[in-house]
Amino acid sequence: MINNPDTRDIVVRDMGTEDLDEVLAIEGVSFPTPWSENMFREELGSPLCHDLVAVSSRQIAGYISFLIVLDEVHLRNIAVRDDMKRLGVASRMTAEMFRISSRVGARWCTLEVRKSNRAAIKLYKKFGFVISGVRPRYYTDTHEDALIMEATVGQW
Repeated sequence: MINNPDTRDIVVRDMGTEDLDEVLAIEGVSFPTPWSENMFREELGSPLCHDLVAVSSRQIAGYISFLIVLDEVHLRNIAVRDDMKRLGVASRMTAEMFRISSRVGARWCTLEVRKSNRAAIKLYKKFGFVISGVRPRYYTDTHEDALIMEATVGQW
């Protein structure tokens, strides 16, 4: 663990299999039903999937997984290590997702988020996402509704 987290040294780069132990540790404490190692490996092997890590002081501070198909981006997963939350790590990764998406000609982005996840909703709104619908009982672990959010990719 980093005693005094400092986000100035954060680098966002492609995730590799060598990052999976740290990514899985973050995933395990971030979600009621975490992705398995195999799920991440499948992501890393797919040409449509993009998986990035934010690295600070040689440790993984967070990760983001998104899918680009033609002109659409779908944000699949984002998480930040507990001691690095509220320091701009998620914003840095989201901005990088938009930069990559813009470079390949994507025009809009969608995601689902738990209705109760206020911190995530606030982050997404900062990037121009708006609520466009609800998926009732979307999350099988808690039967919580998901908000569908959409944003234009814009100029990043």
